[in-house]
Amino acid sequence: MFTISPAQAEEFHRSGVVLVEHIIPPDEVEVLRERFERLFRGQFETGTMPDEVNWQEDRSDPSRARQICNGWRADRAIARTVLRQDIARAVAELMGWDGARIMQDNVIWKPVDTLSFNYHQDNAYLDWFEPGEICTVWIALDDIEAQNGTMELVPGSHLWGVSEPEGEFHAPEDYRAPMKRRAAELGVHPDILHVAVPRGHGSIHHGNIWHGSGPNRGDTPRRSLVIHAMPAEARYRREGFSRGNGPVYSRYARLTSDEMDENYFPVLWRSDGYRTPGLCRYLEGAP
Repeated sequence: MFTISPAQAEEFHRSGVVLVEHIIPPDEVEVLRERFERLFRGQFETGTMPDEVNWQEDRSDPSRARQICNGWRADRAIARTVLRQDIARAVAELMGWDGARIMQDNVIWKPVDTLSFNYHQDNAYLDWFEPGEICTVWIALDDIEAQNGTMELVPGSHLWGVSEPEGEFHAPEDYRAPMKRRAAELGVHPDILHVAVPRGHGSIHHGNIWHGSGPNRGDTPRRSLVIHAMPAEARYRREGFSRGNGPVYSRYARLTSDEMDENYFPVLWRSDGYRTPGLCRYLEGAP
């Protein structure tokens, strides 16, 4: 069972990020890597297309990093990691939430020589639900060094406030530019942390922290599975569908209620023991 120690919790609250070990075992890493291959070939095990498909084999620019959002809906092997109860509990307890539900996953693959992702704050894109905050678990599926274009974070930047998103998200000319501008406004010198970890290890970061990633200049690919969790009590904010990924996820809003539909945003853990019914049956169907 994945847990967070008191020392790790203290580091998270101080820095907005903590490195964590042994999130998933080696055999699970191998299964996920094989499923990445399928997803980026357009093979969706459940028959359901992911919410966002930003790269497909033989159709997309090979210089761009590969990204799919909500692969858990397309592949139940991906879902068995993304929807884990123990990970959700650890995140909720770090954030002081009563529970956690999945907002989105990211299936990310950076082959050698692929380009960067812009620096950003996750919470800056979340005006479509409230409370508009998430916490992110980032899991490495390769042994990753700084030169592999791994995720970079600025410890302590979760205290800088939330800035409007700016710049091109995929393959910007200067991927650190938005973060550097904000740091200059505050008169802060940013210290960058590279998440250089073995496969199966990773990090957890606060939704306000500045992060991004550079091009892969190493000799090996960089694959990662990312879990974005939101509070279990989150509800739609009707006037907030215009920014970030709100236009994508507004399709799941109910006609006469601001309640989140658990078929699309299931509750993974809650302090009273509640977990969305049917998840076990769904996950048991994974071949």
